[in-house]
Amino acid sequence: MTEYNILDYGAVADGATNCAAAIQKAVDLATENGGGRVLIPAGRFLSGTVLLKSNVELHLASGAVLLSSLDESEISAFPHDDSTDMDGWDGGFFLGAKDAVNVTISGLGVIDGQGDKVFMDLNEDNDFHECPKSCAVFRPRMMLFENVTNFTVRDVTLKDAAFWTLHMAGCRHVRISGIMILNDDRGANNDGIDPDSCQDVVISDCIISTGDDAIVLKATKLMSKRYGACENITITNCVLHSRDSALKIGTETWGDVRNVILSDCVVQDCSRGIGVWVRDGGTVENIHIHHLTGATRRYADRYAIPGAPGWWGKGEPVFVSATRRKGRPDSYPGKIRNVSFDHVYLKCESCIFVAGEEDCMIENVRLSDIDLTLEKQGTQPGGLFDEQPSERHIYPHSIPAIYARSVDGLRLRDSHVTFVGENMPWDGTLTETENCRRVHIQWEED
Repeated sequence: MTEYNILDYGAVADGATNCAAAIQKAVDLATENGGGRVLIPAGRFLSGTVLLKSNVELHLASGAVLLSSLDESEISAFPHDDSTDMDGWDGGFFLGAKDAVNVTISGLGVIDGQGDKVFMDLNEDNDFHECPKSCAVFRPRMMLFENVTNFTVRDVTLKDAAFWTLHMAGCRHVRISGIMILNDDRGANNDGIDPDSCQDVVISDCIISTGDDAIVLKATKLMSKRYGACENITITNCVLHSRDSALKIGTETWGDVRNVILSDCVVQDCSRGIGVWVRDGGTVENIHIHHLTGATRRYADRYAIPGAPGWWGKGEPVFVSATRRKGRPDSYPGKIRNVSFDHVYLKCESCIFVAGEEDCMIENVRLSDIDLTLEKQGTQPGGLFDEQPSERHIYPHSIPAIYARSVDGLRLRDSHVTFVGENMPWDGTLTETENCRRVHIQWEED
């Protein structure tokens, strides 16, 4: 493989000079010559936007740090047709590719989004230092890849993203392995990995720490129209920490999400373990989660301290929700069906929550070998159900072990719960159901 060292094209390892032109020249030459490796050697390199191209591997050597510029004049908008509605895609991107094949990012180096210069702790939660931080107005995505086939990211560390870290839209044959995402865990909208209307994705052996969701699968309105369903995705052997969900499916479900497996992962102090939403009319189906351990908890935010920013989630280990978005009372949320959870061992501060509506009942949810310990771990009182974003929003409610509303086909077996503590929002109630059909729940007794 031909190697293109960015130093040969004018890059300067001083952490201050914008090296975008040098890096882009190396990328362009590599793809013009049929492909090759663009080398970021040891050193600190600042850069504006770089667009990767077909048959190019961006390789960060051990000791290399590639810094994203936060100067808006050095960050490009994502290329698209001017006639296309790109609402919500503003802010630009640091690294990306569009309509390409065989794109790889590799190596033991670091890509740094400089989010530490974007997020600010204004102490809006009165010394708890747990709520989302305030942030600068301009925040580029770290990575945005659209319509890339055979896309690989391996071994690199992605650090301090200012906005979404690794957003893939309409990509196929994707392998993400052995990477670390180390973001500010109070940073708003700094999701870890976002497969959006992607197919055939494998995510494995990753360590991800974020403020927003660690991994989130979605089908946004624009990308689902272009590329279809988000489907055939496996996630395994990962350690996931987030002030929101370890794995979230939705809420953006304009298209379908199907055939997803998450297994053998650690959920480390997340606001939620697994969240599955429909809000926008799509179908989410064939979702299977097994062998998880760790903890979920509630963090201080606006629902305890008026005026502070808020998180989604109040310590639920499992959250499955089909209801209407706020402001869209006449819309049809979509369908959730064929979801299973097994061998889940979590300490948590809220219940298994499975709730649809009369006209969009959740179908066929199976849970087995679930072992929960309901125990306070955080600084805030519990006793809230959180259905954001929806007309139902957030409201007080006692906490059973499992709550189900408008579910057709719910089975729980070979499972156990332990309630810890006095004067807690849980009173030992195991099961609460409303408007459910074909329910078979059997808790093991001590």
